[in-house]
Amino acid sequence: MTITYDDFQAVDIRTGRITRAEPYPEARKPAIKLWVDFGGEIGEKRSSAQITAHYKPEELVGKQVLAVVNFPPRQIGKFMSEVLVLGLPDADGEVVLIGPDLDVPIGGRMF
Repeated sequence: MTITYDDFQAVDIRTGRITRAEPYPEARKPAIKLWVDFGGEIGEKRSSAQITAHYKPEELVGKQVLAVVNFPPRQIGKFMSEVLVLGLPDADGEVVLIGPDLDVPIGGRMF
């Protein structure tokens, strides 16, 4: 499927910094609850991420990540996920988070 540049621009991908992370044992699949700060325009948003194979909650605080911020909120069990934090599967299918390799201003839009 081919998309246009306008289609790509419709997906609002921003950089944020994880400010808080907690285990989410009630989730159907092992997950971590994330609170991600995207700066003044967007503020702090929540996400549930199935990233327990490679990450511990206490190691995530301060990490910069990329996330789609213009999806509608989605109920994940008893937790409302407001953004989709992006990742790629490793060789075993476990999620590895995507983020800048150098520190960038939070809220910056990917283009």
